[in-house]
Amino acid sequence: MKEKRKLSLALQIFIALVLAIIAGLLLGNHAEFAESYIKPFGTIFLNLLKFIVVPIVLFSIMSGIISMQDIRKVGSIGLKTVIYYLCTTAFAITIGLIGGNLFKGLFPVVATTNLTYEAAEATSFMDTLVNIFPSNFIQPMSEANMLQVIVMALLIGFAIILIGDEASMVIRGVNSLNAVFMKCMEMILKLSPIGVFCLLCPVVATNGAAIIGSLAMVLLAAYICYIVHAVVVYSTAVRTMGGMNPAAFFKGMLPAIMFAFSSASSVGTLPINLECTEKMGASREIASFVLPLGATINMDGTAIYQGVCAIFIAACYGINLTFPQMLTIVLTATLASIGTAGVPGAGMVMLAMVLTSVGLPVDGIALVAGVDRIFDMGRTVVNITGDASCTMIVSNLERKKDLKRAQKQNALRNK
Repeated sequence: MKEKRKLSLALQIFIALVLAIIAGLLLGNHAEFAESYIKPFGTIFLNLLKFIVVPIVLFSIMSGIISMQDIRKVGSIGLKTVIYYLCTTAFAITIGLIGGNLFKGLFPVVATTNLTYEAAEATSFMDTLVNIFPSNFIQPMSEANMLQVIVMALLIGFAIILIGDEASMVIRGVNSLNAVFMKCMEMILKLSPIGVFCLLCPVVATNGAAIIGSLAMVLLAAYICYIVHAVVVYSTAVRTMGGMNPAAFFKGMLPAIMFAFSSASSVGTLPINLECTEKMGASREIASFVLPLGATINMDGTAIYQGVCAIFIAACYGINLTFPQMLTIVLTATLASIGTAGVPGAGMVMLAMVLTSVGLPVDGIALVAGVDRIFDMGRTVVNITGDASCTMIVSNLERKKDLKRAQKQNALRNK
C-alpha cells in the first residue's frame, strides 16, 4: 500500500494564506463576524506560540552556551550579531528614504487638519540600558521581556560553564527541558495553517476596501522597499558572508515568511524561524542566541516603514526634507530600533521618535495609523528574514573559524 504524500508546512501555510484572502474578500461586508468568530481562534494559536517562546529562548540559549563551553565564543557571536543588525538597519532606513523620495510625486494629498495622535513617551537610552537587566527571576518570563530573558539565560549559562563537573546534573536537566519544549513547539507548529487562516481572514475583511483607497501608493512604496531590501541586502550578505545560494535561503524561509506576513508578530514567528534556519544548516546554539536577540532588537522592516512614512507625512504637510534631516532620520531610526526593543507597537513609538527628531508634526502618524496593520505584515516579514540571514552568516563564520583552528592544531601536532 502506497504511503500518502504529506504536504509540506510551507505549502499548507500558503494554501491557508490564499483561502484567508478569498474568505476575507467574501466577508468584506461582514467584517464584524470575522473579527468576532474567526479572529479568536487565530489569537488562541498566537497565545500558544507566545507561551512556548519564553521557555524555548531560556532553555535553548542556556543549552547552546553549555555546548559552546567557552564564554569568549558567546561574546564573539554576540558582537558579530549586533554589528550586522545595526548595519542592515542603516541600509533599510536609507532604502526607505530613497523609495519615499522616488514615490513622493505620486503620494495622495491628504488633508492634515483636525489630525490628532497621542505619541507614547519614548524611553531614554539610560532607561533602556537599565531595563535590559532583570530585577526579578519570574517577572521577565511572565511579561515575556525577551531582552531580560536573554540576559538571564546568559548569566545562568555562564555560571554552569564556570562550575564545571559539579553542574553535570543541571546540564542534563537543561538539555532535557530544552528537548521537551522543542517537542512542544513541534506540536503547536502543526496548527500553523489554521492559525494563519484565522489571523489573516479578519484583516482582509476589515481592510479590503481601505487598501485600494487613498493610501495605496504609500503602501506600494513601502512594499517595494521591503522587497528591494530583502532581495538586494540579504541576498548579497547571505551569498558573500553566509556562503549560501540566496534562492535556497528564501525557499527555506518560506514557512516563516508566510507565517510572519499573516501574524505580524516577530516573537510569534520565532519558533518557525528557529526550525527553518536549522533545516538550512545553521548551528542550533547560534540560532537559539541570534534569533531571539533579533526578534527583539532587529527592525529592518520597521526602519523602511519609518523612511517611507516620514517622507509621506512631510509631503502631506508641504515640507521638503533636507539632506541633513534625512541623515538624522537614518541615525535616529537605527538607534531607536534597539531603544524601543520589546515595546508593544514599537513601530509607532519609533515613528514618533523619528518625526520629532526632524521637527515633523507627530499628529501626522494619524494619517497612516488606520492601515498600520497592513504595513506591519510586510515589515514583520523583513524583520524575521533579517534575523535568519544573520543566523546563517554567523553560523558560517563560526564554522570557518572552528575549521581554521582545527587545521592549526593538526599542523602543530604533525610538526
